[in-house]
Formats: sequence, structure tokens, C-alpha cells
Amino acid sequence: MPNKEIPYKIYLEESEMPKQWYNVRADMKNKPAPLLNPATLKPMTFEELRHVFCDELVKQELNDTDAYIDIPEEILKFYKMYRPSPLVRAYCLEEKLQTPAKIYYKFEGNNTSGSHKLNSAIAQAYYAKRQGLKGVTTETGAGQWGTALSMACSYFGLDCQVYMVKVSYEQKPFRREVMRTYGAKVTPSPSETTEVGRRILQEHPGTSGSLGCAISEAVEAAQAQEGYRYVLGSVLSQVLLHQTIIGLETKAALDKYDIVPDIIIGCAGGGSNLGGLISPFMGEVLRGEKDYRFIAVEPASCPSLTRGRYVYDFCDTGKVCPLAKMYTLGSGFIPSANHAGGLRYHGMSSILSQLYHDGYMEARSVEQTAVFQAAEQFARVEGILPAPESSHAIRVAIDEALKCKETGEEKTIVFGLTGTGYFDMVAYEKFHNGQMTDYIPTDEDLKPGFDGIPKFPGNEI
Repeated sequence: MPNKEIPYKIYLEESEMPKQWYNVRADMKNKPAPLLNPATLKPMTFEELRHVFCDELVKQELNDTDAYIDIPEEILKFYKMYRPSPLVRAYCLEEKLQTPAKIYYKFEGNNTSGSHKLNSAIAQAYYAKRQGLKGVTTETGAGQWGTALSMACSYFGLDCQVYMVKVSYEQKPFRREVMRTYGAKVTPSPSETTEVGRRILQEHPGTSGSLGCAISEAVEAAQAQEGYRYVLGSVLSQVLLHQTIIGLETKAALDKYDIVPDIIIGCAGGGSNLGGLISPFMGEVLRGEKDYRFIAVEPASCPSLTRGRYVYDFCDTGKVCPLAKMYTLGSGFIPSANHAGGLRYHGMSSILSQLYHDGYMEARSVEQTAVFQAAEQFARVEGILPAPESSHAIRVAIDEALKCKETGEEKTIVFGLTGTGYFDMVAYEKFHNGQMTDYIPTDEDLKPGFDGIPKFPGNEI
């Protein structure tokens, strides 16, 4: 550790911003399994995928070889409105915990969307505009992705149609209104506006929805309209690629003060936050240069990594998307209506699933009351109201810091704080009123989802 004092906030200069995204797949010995066409069970081709996604995004999705991909100048200019984002030393939290651990968090909440999602939204909107499209469709869970995409589409003059998971649509009306302020059309999912939505409502009357449902509707809507494509806020390799701006900045800021982290922690729903944060560090591990502990934190109510199966599965409930090999609870799994809407996805990024399967990463599930206890503790000493999703990482960062207190070890902990909680006050209210409960699905609860996983040779659970 250098002698110079570490400031509360470490900022990079604008000139120090990364000019390229990092593609961790280039350094993975075991590449993520390819997306499969569910009809043929063969890897999806460029021509097949371009009917759903923008051409340039398909190229990025299929690129397993180029370690670095240039960030277009127009995207860099947009990034400079809110980037570089600060790496913050949590001195006050350390003092409160009386821990010898050093805690840092990368704060991605300093833009109107309130999260890291804008990093990929602006990239996907840019490529859609460059291709000459009229608009895009998407899903959103907690609402951060929908907000970010509506901002990005407004910037480029694109139409934006958002299918928002019904429970979040009802819990977060103001998040919905921000999207509408930026010109987006927001529909609660599942809805009566699509064939797949009507089918899901018939099969699951009164359902609160899921990201898998919303994805199905958004894909159907895109394919039904000429000049539209579907864009996704997490899970896909192209999204994790764009989010590596987080990890690249984090690593540059740490290197500036010769700080070497021991533990890197991120919340995990579909994988964009965690993957974006850890990828540059994971690359060092894959190349044999460094060694870090990576911890993925997920809700106990939707435990895809800790209790899921590593198989090919549909990415959506309506089964209109390609098959992805990932840790999954089954595309038919509809999680309880917990308050971390952005983490309510049945599967996990193929990249992160492969890394977890190969033993490069740990996973931990936590209950939502414990998460909100950590969120409140953090807010009181660090002055930021965190989103429920990011608070999963806060929970485990505090737990690891308390372990250091017990052992006397001076470990350096880094976690991603990728969202603000100002649109989550219904959840905070229920926590404060003692109305929040924990739900952990039983094996019996998980069985229907597992039973719906596609069965074909080599895809046994």
C-alpha cells in the first residue's frame, strides 16, 4: 500500500477513461456454450440472430476472440456526461463496523437512470440508429434498464417500447413515469397486447410477472413491427461487454493508488452488473497474472446460481428466444414478488455460468430482510440510499468485513453499487413497518421449473 493517503473518492481524469470494452471470452479457456436454435438444436448463426438483434450487436454477441473492442466516438461522448464514475472508499462504514478491512465501492448511480444500465443502453441505441431502425422493444424488471433505454432512445430519436414486470409496474409508478417522460411506451407484463402475454395470463391467472415473461412479449412485439429490433439489458454477452467500462475504470482507479483488492463482490440477476465489474480482474486470473475472490450475490427467492441447474434452457417464459446454456431455475419459474425486481430472472449469463461452473467464482444467496438491514445501515453512514439489487452486494461486503474483524485480517473489499433506491420507497416502507417477509422456495417449488427444461441428448439435469 502506498504512503499517500487514499481519498474518499478516486476519480479518473476524462483522458484516463477506457477507449475500448474488454471481452473476457477471449481469455476464457472454456468458452461459453453457443446459443442454440430451439428448432434445430444447432448454434444460432448471424443470419438467424439478426432478425432479433441489431447487426453490430450480433457480431459482438458471437465474438469469442477479440479481447478489446473499440468504443465508438459518439458513445464515448455520451459516456462523458456521467463518466468516469467515482470509486469511493467507505471510510465511514469501516469505522462503524470497527473492521480492519478496507472497503471500496464503485458508484454507478450518478445519472438520471440511477444505475449502470445506461452504459449498455446508449451503445445498443447507437447501433440501432446507425442501422436505420425506427425503434426498439425491451423488458425491464426493477425499471432501471427501461429508464436507461428510454433515455438513450430519446437521445437518438428512436421509438422505445418497454414491457415492465407487472409487480414492479405497480410498486414503482414513478419509475414508470420517468420512462414516459423520455418518450417510452410502458406496458405491464404479462399483458393482453401480445399472443404470448395472453397465453401466460391464461396459464397463470393473477401472476405478478417475471423477466422471462416480459422478454417473450418484447421479442414478439419487435418481430411484429417492421424496422424494430429487440434489445436486452442483461444476460447476453454483448451487454456484459458494454458494462466492462465499470470494471476497467475500477481497475484503473485502484492501480492509480497501487491498491490490490482481495475480494470483489457484485449482485447477480442476469449478470450485467457483476460481469461488468469483475471482467477485467477475471481476465488477470484467467491469464495467470493475479488471484482474486469473486462473489456473486443473488436473492434467496430466485437462486439460479446456488440452486439452479447448468443446462440449456429458454431465455424467456414464452419460449420464443434461443436456448442458452446457463444456470437456470427453468424458464417457467416465476419468482415471488420480492423487492429486488432486477434480480428476478430465472437464469444467469452464459459467461458467468461458465466461470462459476469452472470454479473461478463463488455464489451466495441472501434473504431480503437481511438485504434491507444492510441497505439501511449503509445509507445511515455513507449517505447514499442504495437500490435493493445493489444492497445484496452491500450485505455480503459487510459480512466479509465483519469476518475480517473476527480474524484481524486487513483484506481489501470492492463491490459494485450500481443503483439508487429513490424509486424503491414502497420496499423500504414495508421493511420499516415490519411487513417484509423472506421467501425461500422449497425443492417442490422449484420442481415445475426444472421439469420444463428442454429435454434432448446431452441436456440432462
